[in-house]
Amino acid sequence: MAMNPWVIFIGVMILSWIVSATMKSRFKKYSKIPVDNGMSGKEIAERMLMDNGIYDVTVESVPWRLTDHYNPEKKTINLSQDVYSSRSIAAAAVAAHETGHAVQHATAYAWLGFRSKMVPIVSFSSRWIQWVLLGGIILVNTFPALLFTGIVLFALTTLFSFITLPVEFNASQRALAWLSERGITSYENQAKAKDALKWAASTYVVAAIGSLATLLYYVMIFTGAREA
Repeated sequence: MAMNPWVIFIGVMILSWIVSATMKSRFKKYSKIPVDNGMSGKEIAERMLMDNGIYDVTVESVPWRLTDHYNPEKKTINLSQDVYSSRSIAAAAVAAHETGHAVQHATAYAWLGFRSKMVPIVSFSSRWIQWVLLGGIILVNTFPALLFTGIVLFALTTLFSFITLPVEFNASQRALAWLSERGITSYENQAKAKDALKWAASTYVVAAIGSLATLLYYVMIFTGAREA
């Protein structure tokens, strides 16, 4: 007996809410705990870049919370204001993680390269996918090829979400290893930094699972129409 797709969706939504709420709670908690050596997020990112022999990447402050990211085209590590100037465990973990992406770029990390090549393809798919899928569902009995095209486009975005996972996990591993080796965090605070990054990575895992569940839903609609 096939499981109702709505059961899967609701399960993923609940899991996503739990993971997101836990992540925000952890970061709020660890943002109140000072890092052992008193360095700011900006200083930590710059130190990690230097230690890895990277001198063509700049560290910049960007507005809003949870907007931290590395831009490989502009070669900038963009840290939210709370991370950029904060001297907390949470800021240290995030800054080191984003710098980990810069290190991946500098060392030609394979998964990052693959992910970067998929960006324009996924960008194109995302622009049209909702309309193609909507039209495909409406015309599934008369023009099933349209829904099949939508499934292919959505499959590309799902693949992208799964390729993102090793990129994020590796960046966290690099960050934690460097924080420990350089003595940025004590043994106790290292565990807190690891916990913060673990929950941040979990959001990507849930997103990938949700994308896969949605893809399977559209596949079920397509195969159901063909069997009818």
